[in-house]
Amino acid sequence: MTSATIASLTGLAILASLAVAIQPAAADSPPTPLKVFLLVGQSNMQGHAHVRTLEHLAMDPRTTPSLAELVDDQGQPRVWEDVWISSLSGDQVKQGRLTTGFGADANKIGPELTFGSVLHQALDEPILIIKTAWGGKSLHTDFRSPSAGPAELNPSQLEQIAKQGKDLAAIRAARAAATGVHYRLMLDHIREVLADIRQVYPDYDPQVGYELAGLVWFQGWNDMVDGGVYPDRGQPGGYDAYSECLAHFIRDVRRDLGTPQLPIVIGVMGVGGPVDEYPPEEQRYQAIHQSFRLAMAAPAELPEFRGNVEAVLTERYWDRELSALRAREAKLRQRLQEMRKTDDLSADQVRAAEAELRTAEFSEREREILEKGVSNLEFHYLGSAKIMTQIGKAFAEAMLRLRSNES
Repeated sequence: MTSATIASLTGLAILASLAVAIQPAAADSPPTPLKVFLLVGQSNMQGHAHVRTLEHLAMDPRTTPSLAELVDDQGQPRVWEDVWISSLSGDQVKQGRLTTGFGADANKIGPELTFGSVLHQALDEPILIIKTAWGGKSLHTDFRSPSAGPAELNPSQLEQIAKQGKDLAAIRAARAAATGVHYRLMLDHIREVLADIRQVYPDYDPQVGYELAGLVWFQGWNDMVDGGVYPDRGQPGGYDAYSECLAHFIRDVRRDLGTPQLPIVIGVMGVGGPVDEYPPEEQRYQAIHQSFRLAMAAPAELPEFRGNVEAVLTERYWDRELSALRAREAKLRQRLQEMRKTDDLSADQVRAAEAELRTAEFSEREREILEKGVSNLEFHYLGSAKIMTQIGKAFAEAMLRLRSNES
């Protein structure tokens, strides 16, 4: 980004940096192990917020200070010299110093950006992030961990298979082959990085070593919408199987990584915001969404996990203004489609009609918000950096609370 508006917002961050620089040097202390944080999940952990949507943060006084920390004095994305990341997304590994581009592709960000920056500011020492995320994966099957047992077909699924005349044996074999694949891929990448940290962080000192300092889990969409696996979704207890699988995941990942008390943050799906604020056209989803959110958060309340597992409600960071504008934009597009069907319009006439409708429907500020704030679909948190940076910050703050409990 080269916007002068963004560049002007960095003064506060520069002054803060200078203030830190002039503090007296602390007495020499023994080096501490490198803190390693793990980020795991599906597409929203990958991150689908285009870097251009960072500009939207400048349009809200609450998020303007965050933007000043994320860009340099030229308005370009900041690079954190002492925060390193190795990210396995899909089948590609990206690694280096933390900056933008560690989202789903080189132009996107996920929660890692503010998660890493907030932790670094709080800890004031080098950190390493290992991120593993794949779009469209479930906890029930793909991330299913060993102690959860095999992913069995339920009676409703068996009935449907019988009605459709499908090959039950083949379906069971495919399910067995897919079960736990991404749990194992996650562990493989974590272990590969830990076996040779210098390939990511060249100044790592093996004599001092590392500490697995925490894990964030941010997943859920594929389970939430799967009416086959969860036939009673939306009903009390309809997602109990998810809670059970997530509790097994926590136990197993701690065992498999040799960290019995590893602090774990659960990022609870919050697309759409708090369900009691849903607009009329979305209220039919309230029961399903809320029951799933409760199931995601439930493991944090288990006695064995109290004080070392925390659930973060990402619904708190949903942008209702942005969402409402998107809904109005969708109605505008519907009107355009109707015009195309009834009128013989050229491509130029369609563009002119759209521009006219936009000018009539949206104020100048609203058009700017839509242009700067949205880059993806609702289930990807609108591809909004404003939403995603707040989520990453909340994950870091929860992690710091858990580490304080541990101390």
